[in-house]
Amino acid sequence: MLKKYLWIAFVSMVPLIELRGAIPISQGLGMPIIPSYIVCIIANMLPVPIIYLFARKVLEWGADKPVIGGFLSWCLTKGEHGGQKLQAKAGRGLFLALLLFVGIPLPGTGAWTGTLAASILDMDFKSSVLAVMLGVLLAGVIMMAVSFGVFGLIF
Repeated sequence: MLKKYLWIAFVSMVPLIELRGAIPISQGLGMPIIPSYIVCIIANMLPVPIIYLFARKVLEWGADKPVIGGFLSWCLTKGEHGGQKLQAKAGRGLFLALLLFVGIPLPGTGAWTGTLAASILDMDFKSSVLAVMLGVLLAGVIMMAVSFGVFGLIF
């Protein structure tokens, strides 16, 4: 059983898949939902402080490098442009916008992307992590409901 928990924890930390993929996997493996949910939440949140503190610095550092510079500067420019648009639309509701961005389980809208956006937008650390955490909790609840629906039909 420990191997299964380690497996879903690893899947929860992978960008783009995150707990959106790990919770359905846990249900496919026949694991209990509440412990699986807790493991997926914790594992999905582990990279968040590292992403917040270092992602923008890595992008800025690598923007002028010969091989990777073009891609990293494109990521930085795209992130800043997208962040400015989000901030203009959200205004003072940036916290809620980030929470919903992370919380609605669509491809590319998870904790990794949300934290990178918060870093580029220069949101403060505490509110960024809190918005991402609440978004991950929301996404987990949605994925549990979807998993029960899908696997309830099969089993």
